[in-house]
Amino acid sequence: MSQTNILLESGTNELEIVEFYIDEVGEDGATYRSHFGVNVAKVLEIIRKPKVTKLPSTPHPSVEGTFNLRSRIIPLIDLSVWLGKTMVETDNAKVIVSEFNNITNAFLVSGVTRIHRLSWEQVEPPSGYVASFSSNSFTGVIKFEDRIVLLLDMERIIWDLNPSLAMREDPDADSRVESGEGFQYRALVVDDSSSIRKLIVSTLTRDGYEVEQDINGQNAWERLLTIKKEAADRGLDILAMLNLVVSDIEMPAMDGHNLCKRIKEDPVLRDIPVILFSSLINDKLFHKGQSVGADDQVSKPEITTLTVRAKKLIEQKGKRLGL
Repeated sequence: MSQTNILLESGTNELEIVEFYIDEVGEDGATYRSHFGVNVAKVLEIIRKPKVTKLPSTPHPSVEGTFNLRSRIIPLIDLSVWLGKTMVETDNAKVIVSEFNNITNAFLVSGVTRIHRLSWEQVEPPSGYVASFSSNSFTGVIKFEDRIVLLLDMERIIWDLNPSLAMREDPDADSRVESGEGFQYRALVVDDSSSIRKLIVSTLTRDGYEVEQDINGQNAWERLLTIKKEAADRGLDILAMLNLVVSDIEMPAMDGHNLCKRIKEDPVLRDIPVILFSSLINDKLFHKGQSVGADDQVSKPEITTLTVRAKKLIEQKGKRLGL
């Protein structure tokens, strides 16, 4: 299933999603269908519901148990339970087997419809009002003529179910940068998740950076053009204005691959180191970041790896300014 994503050229701001649905029994006894989506790049395969082995204890009622898939033991999460729904029982239920953050999980759903190829410009961020009803389980909203599809935040679900896998700071990491006299290293953090963005900003600030932040690639690109103009007006090297961009990949409006490609194709901005920090960084998809010129790529939630590599990159570039 995920192999279709290879057909997408890197940096075109496109994505492919698998659309699936959950049929819910309402309080009136009627059946209601909700539509959801997930990036194809995170999907290994789609199978019928297998025989599940119950666990003696689980972190949440949504974890049905585990099953064996070609000698791999995989946990099965009932999405309807996680979302507070009562799914209609059916013999045709599907299981979406996914892999991200180098971890394999499976999600039980009522059914799968089709794959859509879209532009990230078609993906709207969920409003605060909508997000409040979804426990922040969604990262985007796609509007079709007859339905709304919500993009599922699988990482958030897994991290909530298993906090040991979540992103957290390492106070002992050797990643603090030493700025020169009258100069402070500056970083721009781009991520549509407010909680992840806040943690990255906090960590980089602790390490000695002055940090700006944006919620998607489009906002960040506009900010970068402003920084470029300001540097030109003041006769400054671009690295005197900004030393690092840390960007997620999956974001509404403009994704991280497209943002990185624009930066690296610009004759001035290309000197700024770009690190892609995403759950989509793995052996199969690493080439996509390379093709758009990323200076480094780090898989979430390895924030310590991110900060250590960031220090190395900006100190190499800092030599140009005599810092």
